[in-house]
Amino acid sequence: MEAAKHRIGGSDHVGVFATATDKHVFLGIGLPDNNKELLEEVLGVSGVRISLSSSSLVGLFSRANSRGVVLSSLTFDEELQQIRKLLPEMIVEIVDSDLNAVGSNILTNDRIAIVNPDFDHRAISQIRDILDVEIVKREIGGFKTVGANNILTNRGFVINNRSTDEEKEELDKIIGFSSVRTTANKGSLALGLSAVANSNAVLAGDSTTGYELSRIVEALEQK
Repeated sequence: MEAAKHRIGGSDHVGVFATATDKHVFLGIGLPDNNKELLEEVLGVSGVRISLSSSSLVGLFSRANSRGVVLSSLTFDEELQQIRKLLPEMIVEIVDSDLNAVGSNILTNDRIAIVNPDFDHRAISQIRDILDVEIVKREIGGFKTVGANNILTNRGFVINNRSTDEEKEELDKIIGFSSVRTTANKGSLALGLSAVANSNAVLAGDSTTGYELSRIVEALEQK
């Protein structure tokens, strides 16, 4: 698995600005071309530029897998229609929820999604239909923001260092991977905001130490 470190938009929180699947990496239209080229090269997928709520915070306001894209309720209708045009083969929908930072509140791959337990029944149903996955409502390491604090791909699972041994064991059974606990960006528990990953590779924030990156790679190259 390829691994690299970089800053996007001058920030080590690269996961704020992009989200990846095994088919695409989505990033804001306002980011420089060199950011797009780097993400494409490292992750081995095509880059798709989108705007969400007139911002480049794509990692905060969306979450995707190979079948669908979940968008924040802050998304404008013209943005929704443009993304649908760019991705005619995928289900692209807005989730009706006050939990607007859906990227921080949903953790998903192509089989399962762990979501913030505060999502209501309607939102859960929408997320299930868009991503076509099993849904699990729970915190991880005391964080309801499961997408912001953990990383999940089709090849592995990284969880934040606050997770207990018991919780790790439960999650490993649910997800089907032997997860690895670590941090990123020199001790940050915001793993999901500090990295962009898919089955091919991971791009972490530039402040991530070599040890942290090796732990993330260990977790994400299980298949």
